[in-house]
Amino acid sequence: MRKTHLIIVLIFIFSSACTQPSTSANQSKREFFAKSVGKLPALLYGLGDDRLGGAKMGYIDTGILFKVIDTSVSPWKVQMSKNRSAYIDKIYLKADTNLKAKPYYLSANFNVFGTDTGYDIATLNIDEKLPYRSWMQTNPAAIQLEIFGVQSNTNWITQLPSKLKEIKNVYYRQSEDDVMLVTIELKHPAHWGYSIFYEKNQLIIKVKQQPKSLDIKNIKIAIDAGHGGTNLGAEGNTTHILEKNYTLLFAKQLKKYLKSRGVNTVFMTRETDTTLEMKDRITTLQHQNPDILISIHLNSNSDKDVKGSGTFYRHIGFRPVSLAILKRMQEIGMQEYANVGNFNFGLSGPTDFINCLLEIGFLSNIDDEKKLANPKFHTQTAVQVYKGIVDWLKQVQVEK
Repeated sequence: MRKTHLIIVLIFIFSSACTQPSTSANQSKREFFAKSVGKLPALLYGLGDDRLGGAKMGYIDTGILFKVIDTSVSPWKVQMSKNRSAYIDKIYLKADTNLKAKPYYLSANFNVFGTDTGYDIATLNIDEKLPYRSWMQTNPAAIQLEIFGVQSNTNWITQLPSKLKEIKNVYYRQSEDDVMLVTIELKHPAHWGYSIFYEKNQLIIKVKQQPKSLDIKNIKIAIDAGHGGTNLGAEGNTTHILEKNYTLLFAKQLKKYLKSRGVNTVFMTRETDTTLEMKDRITTLQHQNPDILISIHLNSNSDKDVKGSGTFYRHIGFRPVSLAILKRMQEIGMQEYANVGNFNFGLSGPTDFINCLLEIGFLSNIDDEKKLANPKFHTQTAVQVYKGIVDWLKQVQVEK
């Protein structure tokens, strides 16, 4: 068995230089404390923006303490460490002038244990709910998590090896004055997902266990038909078909084919022409807890010569399934458009489950458009997506 590491880097960096709101004449730049609120607040790297929004560090929990250092910009700027800052939309922060930061925050006991509900869990007690961000690495597989603002007072890590199904070992070091680095080694090489949240002041990292069976029949698959309702999406160049209608047709055909091949559990975020907010899709999927999400879209480009299928992912640990599906799409005559990583799309953001976005073809290209409008091609696409998932599962079986 190849050794795999899942590294959780817990960097708790939180400046306590200002414990009272500034009395500066420039009130837009006064410093004050706030807590995160709302549905899926996100930390941003900077002030850049495009049709997908600013580049995200990731989603965070609610009730997390932040020091706001500049409200003259939008989104607001928050202090993440002595030397680093981030940004968060002001609608996700609730100011509280009564909040006062402590001189320092400490971590306490660390516990690691397995469950019979599909997760291994690591918990770390902290004096306060502090901000964090996370990302994945591969070869060996790793998850790195930064949490800002704590000094280590963790003098032991309690592990129950006989109960653990995914976590192999946990250790940490204080890498900087205000940075705590935790490493979690895993027993399997594939990323199946993880969730991070607080319960009171306890940080919880739920690491998804690899399914006992890697037969696709036992893999829970979610399908998201892109757009819908008032969100029309792209439009065909000659046929004028709408993306929102045809993503639903492709999604329904995929569900039908998966069920015909014996897949026990298939969930669709929408089965009618319904308007769904992106965050509603995400929270619904988090509740459904699939093993894999396939998000279906149709592409468009101002250059009508651009064509082909593309697969998109954000987290590098989820790339393998996207490569397998892209390869299968080429077998039915679709040109390779691209395999796009670090994709800042809402449904590519969650780390809770494997996800792949498939842009089947370009409605702006005459050749692709003809295929996309053909019901036979809908079935062909369903078959190739199924084969791609099976290919990836076989690869996981070889590597485990």
